[in-house]
Amino acid sequence: MRPEEAKRDHYRKEARRLGYRSRAAFKLLEINRSYHVFNEDMYVIDLGSSPGGWLQVVLQFIDRGKIIGIDTRAMKPLPGVEFINASIDDPDLSSLILEKFGRKADLILSDMAPNISGIWSLDHLKQIDLVYKALDLADKVLKRNGKMVCKVFEGEATNKLRLDLSKRFKKVILFKPRASRKASSEIYFICFGFQ
Repeated sequence: MRPEEAKRDHYRKEARRLGYRSRAAFKLLEINRSYHVFNEDMYVIDLGSSPGGWLQVVLQFIDRGKIIGIDTRAMKPLPGVEFINASIDDPDLSSLILEKFGRKADLILSDMAPNISGIWSLDHLKQIDLVYKALDLADKVLKRNGKMVCKVFEGEATNKLRLDLSKRFKKVILFKPRASRKASSEIYFICFGFQ
């Protein structure tokens, strides 16, 4: 078995052993270990939440807050999580979130990914577009000084996105978790201080 396959297998086995719905849970655990994105009383939105691996991590850290998962795919219920079966393109999404929260969110998580076509340049641009849509949503539902963590596929449009994120957040960090596959171009922007 190649080292990369062994690593992938390790995280899959660990996810099963610990009861996580996906190996992606380890990416968010690592992000939080490095950058402390959670507080116990936060209002958190998880975009692209199905099957719920990231939400399981959020539940470990949020005690007195509220959590909403959003995805176009159905998701098995998680106690303590409100689920909205909707697309990021839904024009009513922001009002639905504000209605359920009764206030603006403290943190937006986005592990959204496009349907992969296999044409790298196209997939990269579709992924970047999803982050811009998450940013548009942030304008409506994220409170001042809020945080955002979003997945991107590294490529030609990454630098422009970083620049645009830097105009909206006080601090923007680029991070590749060890739990991400080495060959994957997947990286995460961790953004603090929404303005």
